[in-house]
Amino acid sequence: MRSNFKPLGNFIREVDIRDVEKSVDLLLGVSIQKKFIPSIANTIGTDMSTYKIIKKNQFAYGPVTSRNGDKISVALLEEVERAIISQAYFSFEIIDSNELLSEYLMMWFRRPEFDRYARFMSHGSARELFDWESMRNTLLPVPSIAKQKEIVKEYKIIQNRIVLNQKLIQMLEETAQAIYKEWFVDFEFPDENGRPYKSSGGKLVPNKELEIEVPEKWNVNKLSDFCEIKGGKRLPKGQELNDENSGRPYIKVADMSNSKFVVLNEKFQYVDDETQKTISHYVVSNGDVIVSIVGTIGMINVVDESLDKANLTENCVRLTNFENINSDFIYHYLYSSIGQRVIEMRTVGGVQGKLPLYNIQSIPILTPNPGIMEKFEKIIRNINVLLRNYSNFNCKLTDLNDVLLSKIATIEN
Repeated sequence: MRSNFKPLGNFIREVDIRDVEKSVDLLLGVSIQKKFIPSIANTIGTDMSTYKIIKKNQFAYGPVTSRNGDKISVALLEEVERAIISQAYFSFEIIDSNELLSEYLMMWFRRPEFDRYARFMSHGSARELFDWESMRNTLLPVPSIAKQKEIVKEYKIIQNRIVLNQKLIQMLEETAQAIYKEWFVDFEFPDENGRPYKSSGGKLVPNKELEIEVPEKWNVNKLSDFCEIKGGKRLPKGQELNDENSGRPYIKVADMSNSKFVVLNEKFQYVDDETQKTISHYVVSNGDVIVSIVGTIGMINVVDESLDKANLTENCVRLTNFENINSDFIYHYLYSSIGQRVIEMRTVGGVQGKLPLYNIQSIPILTPNPGIMEKFEKIIRNINVLLRNYSNFNCKLTDLNDVLLSKIATIEN
């Protein structure tokens, strides 16, 4: 053991203060993403006086590690001054912040190596627990407080830049979607004189299929008229994905992004080369639009070049080989409130709904004249460049964060 590795129990103490006066209303839980989240527990009829009070800069963790995705739920309270948590959680605090910083300790908890350690050290029959004594026995490097502050500062710089980039991505996507709505929902696209079409008296005609008025000479076609719609593929029986960055990336619904582009990152799993041979016809290409069709239905992404030739789950379809229309237009249509409503209307089934392939093929698409489409494509193309840059930058920053977390174990005084 390195000289600066010390038992965590030397630096922390358990905190067990119950809300006997019921003075705190904010009930939180701890997620496997290492964050405090609003609790979804049904507390009707529950005696809340038995719940624990947790204060800012204190920690809480759930000791149950079985059926928890091989992760341990642990978090540091930073956003609010006080909250209450279930009595099932352990809560604790650092004894002396001049010896160990809470932010530095939380960085240690974020390491995947700590999750594996906690899982390995868990014990029990019906359910496996990483108990309080096991937490106290955890060994970690404790360099000087100056070194801890330096490490935390580096980590926060990266985190703050990721948050800023995400805000810029959201702003760009909202701008693109606002342009789409203005032009193709409100029909205020620029006419031949550069004025808003509808407000300037542009002619609208009834459309029976969409049950709305649309600009004159605009057409309604089926989605299948503009692109090929192909399903994904499940792994052959007995085969599993690997986490070793070996083989071909495999896009799952869980990998889909809230942003426009789905970009390769460290969370992706891979198909080995031998398995790849049996599902080689089910790969995506740069610029394809993918749509989730089972479970969480209607998630929409555009495939980034980093995932060109990646495999696709059977729970998604891909729209590819576009003709006479741009994939960006299709993305924004399906992402819009109108597109999501169309998808919802074509979803079948009960508890486990599904969006069948033939229902996707028949989705009606209102298409403008070529001149308007060309202007829209030019605007979106410039936005896409920025979106891709910020998305890829964030992936690199996330990788850098992971490197920083992994190097904590090698830090000397």
